Amino acid sequence: MTKNSFTPHRHASHTLYRVAVPTEIQRDALLSGLSVLVVEDDRAIGTQLVRGLERIGCRPALVASGQAALDAHSSDIVLLDLGLPDIDGVEVCRQLRERSAVPVIAVTARSPERDRVQALDAGADDYIVKPFGFDELAARMRAVLRRARPGGSTISYGVLDVDVAGRRVRVDGTPVTLTGKEFDILACLALEPGRVVSREEIFDHVWDEHWYGPTKVLDVHIAALRRKLGDQSLIETVYGRGFRLSEPSTP
Repeated sequence: MTKNSFTPHRHASHTLYRVAVPTEIQRDALLSGLSVLVVEDDRAIGTQLVRGLERIGCRPALVASGQAALDAHSSDIVLLDLGLPDIDGVEVCRQLRERSAVPVIAVTARSPERDRVQALDAGADDYIVKPFGFDELAARMRAVLRRARPGGSTISYGVLDVDVAGRRVRVDGTPVTLTGKEFDILACLALEPGRVVSREEIFDHVWDEHWYGPTKVLDVHIAALRRKLGDQSLIETVYGRGFRLSEPSTP
């Protein structure tokens, strides 16, 4: 068992599954900035999942019941435990699917094939059984999101195409060469076009929460991005709030 996996611990008469979240987890370009609803009634497991998701740049929210999951604000992806105290997770999945196309990954200790089939038939996009490694969970999240996006890992916005997995950028079909940091900034903005991303959020996703250098470095990278993309209006400065990817200007 690797240190980056769920491991069972006996406590009283039942088994608890814990996840060790190593400090070397890096922010994930495809997952960074995504809102993740974690539906888990075991607070210890939920807290560890939240910690791991935060370290790869996600914005997780934790709820502990099926009703809370159904009442929660919309999210980009749902990690749904099937063994909930109030409503069976399969039924929660079915109701979520009736109201939206949000990707759902069933996360549970249930292993029989029948349970997996029920979850998938209820609308789950994938299924992962405890114990599991956090790297595997992140990989399954990436795969589900790629399938959910018509262009796979490529985000298209007007003349701009950002291939998150391949770390390639094209403007009107022409390749654009970016530095690593420039690409990470653009990907952070492109994952949610039109949403204002604060300077603090960009620093957290592209550098890390312990960055103590001059914040002017972000403005330097933004200026370089605008110059390379060839459209100054594509990345908009929202004064006092941050930056956002705006509608490309029409010729």
